[in-house]
Amino acid sequence: MKLTGVGRRHGPRRPWVLRGVSLELAPGTLVRIEGRNGGGKSTLMRIIAGIDAPTEGRVRGRPRRTAFVPERFPAALPLTAAAYLSHMGRVHGLPRAEAERRAAYWLERFGAGAHARTPLAELSKGSSQKVAVAQALLAEPGLLVLDEAWTGLDASARAELDGAVAERTAAGGAVVFVDHDPARLADAADARHRVEGTGLVPVPEPEGGRTGPWVRIRAAGPAGAVPPLGLDTAPLAPDGGLLVTVPAARSDAVLRALLTATPPWHVRGVEELP
Repeated sequence: MKLTGVGRRHGPRRPWVLRGVSLELAPGTLVRIEGRNGGGKSTLMRIIAGIDAPTEGRVRGRPRRTAFVPERFPAALPLTAAAYLSHMGRVHGLPRAEAERRAAYWLERFGAGAHARTPLAELSKGSSQKVAVAQALLAEPGLLVLDEAWTGLDASARAELDGAVAERTAAGGAVVFVDHDPARLADAADARHRVEGTGLVPVPEPEGGRTGPWVRIRAAGPAGAVPPLGLDTAPLAPDGGLLVTVPAARSDAVLRALLTATPPWHVRGVEELP
């Protein structure tokens, strides 16, 4: 996906929020967007996700399945958490039974299974945010856009979201995120960019290049087994097993997804790459 010369302003006589922004998002990459509060980060994220259109410039190659998680989820909808997620799954083209299965899976994973039948309007901010994250993940998007998505989540759910990001990129999806915590996925990001003025500039890597190693995970499942959600689009090894290459900082999340799958997958090897 590419943004070329993108600009955005909220009216012909209003100042430019963004202008001349170019960015490329390759499959399987994790990209962090930084910048001061009110500086245009959320505007950029909404353009990347397709929520807003640019005033000028071009956006090309956005994946058909693109998902967005804002900092504040508009929960005043006349649906329960499970019904909303199932509906969103259908919107993304999933069969009803599969949409319901994935809705239940992600609610349980984020610790919100007990709220499946709770109306959205009655959920706490933290539970609402869990639903917001779940709706973005259940369709296994090719592009996942997270705008302060960790805000309001408890520690366990924040860790699950970290793991889900690792699984999405390992499966070939691109993830773009903003977070106020500078340590959030700091060792895992493939690129960092900063909104400065109305432009977007790359943040240089530390001297000597990327920090931290990468690993290649080889795994095999029982006959006919489907890889865990989030990894079922990962490439296959020549012998038919799963072959996942990720930064070491993301490897624990991928291994956990494989080993706790139903049925569990057998990890044949973990190789540190040069």
